[in-house]
Parts: sequence; structure tokens; C-alpha cells
Amino acid sequence: MSRIAGGGFALSQTSIFDPAATPARSAFGLSMLVLSVTLGIFLVVGSLLLYAVIRFRQRPTDSQREPAQIYGSNQIELSWTVIPILIVVMLFLSTTRVILETEAAPKPASALDVTVIGHQFWWEYRYPKLGIVTANELHIPVSDPAKPTPTYLALSSADTDHSFWVPRLAGKTDLIPNRLNTMWIDPQAQGLYLGQCAQYCGTQHAKMLLRVYAQSPEDFAAWVKQQQGTVRQDLSANPEAVEGQTVFMHSACINCHTVRGTVANGRFGPDLTHLASRDTIASGPVQNTPENLRQWVADPNSMKPGVLMPSMHLNDHDLDVITAYLTTLH
Repeated sequence: MSRIAGGGFALSQTSIFDPAATPARSAFGLSMLVLSVTLGIFLVVGSLLLYAVIRFRQRPTDSQREPAQIYGSNQIELSWTVIPILIVVMLFLSTTRVILETEAAPKPASALDVTVIGHQFWWEYRYPKLGIVTANELHIPVSDPAKPTPTYLALSSADTDHSFWVPRLAGKTDLIPNRLNTMWIDPQAQGLYLGQCAQYCGTQHAKMLLRVYAQSPEDFAAWVKQQQGTVRQDLSANPEAVEGQTVFMHSACINCHTVRGTVANGRFGPDLTHLASRDTIASGPVQNTPENLRQWVADPNSMKPGVLMPSMHLNDHDLDVITAYLTTLH
């Protein structure tokens, strides 16, 4: 929680106590049930313990002889065996019901399909029906309860185990090599929802962030149209960008990155076709500004130690012109 103006507190953007989608609300309800049950157990046990400490405390008038011991009580032994079993069974059935309701929810024809691929240490998003490939920032439409348009995510990994977790939208689901897991989300309010890779995947696990942009149908359609087009750039008035494109296309950058409409067709790193339209780089922790972009190209390890992107050892001039080119990739 964080303090806000007026002395109150606001829930964190990654709090499970502020659900914004159907799967998250189901998990929230189950969490409240478990919390209520465990709180009741704590109060009962704590009260009995406090009563025993006070009621049977040693007094100066007490005899030093050990009091009579009572062994065996079928009623007590039966109660502390049966009651915990009933509680566990109830929680098991409640959890099973939530899991089955979430997984068995019918998929409407209007659903959006997105393939999510986890990499060390970034996210790749593919929209197979829309012909879009992007990275690190997932854009989806909001879902109107009267006419649901949920987003179904097909999750896989390109290297090691990862885990997709946006607490306000759904519970976490693992991404495992050679296995396809699925989940769905249906945020009903526009906004940015933050998350985190929830499975340790290497040195930069902590900076493998998630950003989900829930947009109105009109804004999402505009984003789709932009992403489906080739790169919008006018290099004629920007000699640095023209030179930067030449330097980029003749460097090792094209072995890892794709820029649609050019010879750059790498698959190892994020697709850069619309890089300048993204708010962040490096999978979330760094704002996408020309200064940060230049530093990232110059020495990625200085901003994200352990990142797999190598330094290209470019001179200052080449760094300047490549940065000028990348900032035109809208």
C-alpha cells in the first residue's frame, strides 16, 4: 500500500486485493474465504492458550507437587481430528470449484487470441489472427460484461521456466519449455495493469516486468492498425536517421532483431518494428527516451546486469545515428 494525499492509503498496482477481471475476482473471493477460516482458527487457538496461561498460572499458595495428570479423552481427540479434516475438505472443494469455473469458462467467438513467449529476460507477444508481433507491452481491449471480449493467452517458453502474473487480472500461470499452458483475462476498466515474472528464471528475473494496457475498443483498433502497418518514418528530413538505418542494417543487430520491411529479420531478440511507440525498453524497468535508448545500445549490461544482449562496442557517432534511426520506428 502507498500513502496518498489527505493521509489515506491506496492499494498497490500489483495488489490482489483490488481485482479488475473475472479470474482475479474469483481468486480474491477464495483468498478472503481462506483468510477468514485461518483467522477464526487463530482467534480460537489464541483465546484458549491465553485462557490456559491465565487460569492455570502458578500461584504462591500452590503446592509444589505435580498436579494429577489426565490421560486420554475420546471426545477431545475426535474433535481435533474431525474438525481440521472438515476444514481442509471445505477449502479443497472451494479451491477446486474456483479452478474448474475459471478453466471451464466457455470461450466466446469474440475473444482475442495472443501467444505469449517468455525469454530471458523479456516477453514476446504474437497476435496470430491480426498479424502482429510485439514485445514487453501487451495491448488488449476492455471487456464489456454485456458483450464479453476476453483475451486468451497461450503461454510457452523459449528457454527456461517463466511465470505470467498480473495480480489484478488473474492468478499466475507458468510458461514451461515444450508445453503450452493457457489462461484468460477480461479487464472491464481501461488502464495499465502491472505484473511480474513470478518464476525465478535467471539473473534478471526481478526486471522481467509485465505491462498490460487495457484499451477502449476504439483505441485498441487504432493500435492494431498502427502495428499492422509497416514502419511510419520520414527519414528525408533527418540525415542522422538515414545514416543510422544504414549503420543498423550493416551491423550484427539484424541477426537478433526484426524491423519489418527491411533486411533485419532476426528472431532471437525483441521485434523492433514499432519500438518508438513503446513506453519502456528492457522489459519494463527503463523509460523509452532517446537518452536511455542510446545508453541501452551502448552498454545494456550497465542498465540491466546479466542481460543477454551484448554491447556492440559502437563509437559515439554510430551510437548517435542508430539512436536517431530507432526513434523513428513508430
